[in-house]
Amino acid sequence: MEALIETFYTALNNGDAETMASCYHDEIIFEDPAFGTLKGERAKNMWRMLCKNGKGFRVEFSQVEANENNGKAHWEAWYTFSKTARSVHNKIDAKFEFKDGKIIKHTDYFDIHRWASQAMGWKGKLFGGMNFFKKKVNEQSNLTLDKFIGS
Repeated sequence: MEALIETFYTALNNGDAETMASCYHDEIIFEDPAFGTLKGERAKNMWRMLCKNGKGFRVEFSQVEANENNGKAHWEAWYTFSKTARSVHNKIDAKFEFKDGKIIKHTDYFDIHRWASQAMGWKGKLFGGMNFFKKKVNEQSNLTLDKFIGS
């Protein structure tokens, strides 16, 4: 299953959302601090949106470990946050669960306050660690995803 994780992140670095989606089980549950919980096709569409809209996007991954049931990896992303044109270097730890040879659950963990400080400047630095801010980021991220799916 390590090869599956490596395929997933190599595809992300190459902007290949369809290969990424093929690594996911149809019943995928994805979760991270920015989007919250996304299921099924919605989770796959998040990667399609990020690959299509990502500016200056680059990924490196390491510490990939997996068995037939679960796995983990560390990955880092560098990109320009589209709403503010600010540079972001996000450091993420991922956990995976597998079913039928695919990823059925993918959870990304990162410091939302650190991310917000980079992506949104002083507002992110000031409010990024607060629950209302995280909720607002979730709402905005999902609204952007809704618009992408609807287009």
